[in-house]
Amino acid sequence: MLIEPPAKILVTGAAGFIGFHVSRELASQGYEVLGLDNLNDYYDATLKEARLGGLCDLPKFSFEKVDISVPAELDPIFEEHRFDAIVHLAAQAGVRYSIENPATYIQSNVVGTANLLEWARQTKVKHFVYASSSSVYGMNRTVPFSENDSVDHPISLYAATKKADELLAHSYSHLFGLPTSGLRFFTVYGPWGRPDMATFKFTKAILEGKRIDVYNNGQMRRDFTYIDDIVSGTVEAMKLPPAPDPNWSPETPVAQSSSAPYRIYNIGNHQSVELTHFISVLESAIGKKAELNLLPMQPGDVHETYASIDALHEAVGYQPTTPIEVGLPKFVEWYRNFYRC
Repeated sequence: MLIEPPAKILVTGAAGFIGFHVSRELASQGYEVLGLDNLNDYYDATLKEARLGGLCDLPKFSFEKVDISVPAELDPIFEEHRFDAIVHLAAQAGVRYSIENPATYIQSNVVGTANLLEWARQTKVKHFVYASSSSVYGMNRTVPFSENDSVDHPISLYAATKKADELLAHSYSHLFGLPTSGLRFFTVYGPWGRPDMATFKFTKAILEGKRIDVYNNGQMRRDFTYIDDIVSGTVEAMKLPPAPDPNWSPETPVAQSSSAPYRIYNIGNHQSVELTHFISVLESAIGKKAELNLLPMQPGDVHETYASIDALHEAVGYQPTTPIEVGLPKFVEWYRNFYRC
């Protein structure tokens, strides 16, 4: 059964980059959306507040400031409301930051997810959708990354917490029949993006005439995925709660599905782009050359990400449409307008 408007949807991390765009799209489609966010100071809170300001003007959207890892804050939400679906996008983000602050990631990404799963079980939510990450592929070198590849060797604590979320979700799907879908996002960029990510940092530095830090001497590849494609895949996946896979066998198990109502999907652009080419396209969009500060590989980084998107395409017709040659100029236009530069 499809989850269609006017169903009531809980979106966590609603003031974040992806959460903002997903909340706006759901509200525009006629869903009733309650957004949660703790508005932490991992990056400039004024950007989060600006996103939230745009959402709160929508008649189908409401907001509560809540830390999902704190039961005293989260429990009243479920005591007051009943949701048809949860789109769980709240997380402590950032691979490198997780190396320095592991406790923050465990509390937010693991404890927070467990709290939501338990409430989803108790209130019989029809579909629990949650953000995983391409970082779970860790030391995998086979490209494109498939949902059925091994993800048992994460190389950052952030990746480990996302893998933990997938395991928790499967346990709830198996034990309690809770339909869950994990979405492995691949390097999301676009308007309203996060200041700690390369697109934002590079644009800011180039415009200010500062050097940009380029790791592994630029010999890295990423599957850069434009935010509109991410939103499309997320919303369409939310509408379709998974059923148990009738072909799944414990003798020949596949990781993407299960005998429980559980699915894992990659959401990427299905293109692996050399970082140096990405910088070149960004330079063209800005109209100014970058000064490069070439650095060695950083702990927790991977050399390449590249998404196979066959599973999500088969399930909901997902098809990304935005190459970086289109998406980066849109980001630069937003950045110049927002920061008036």
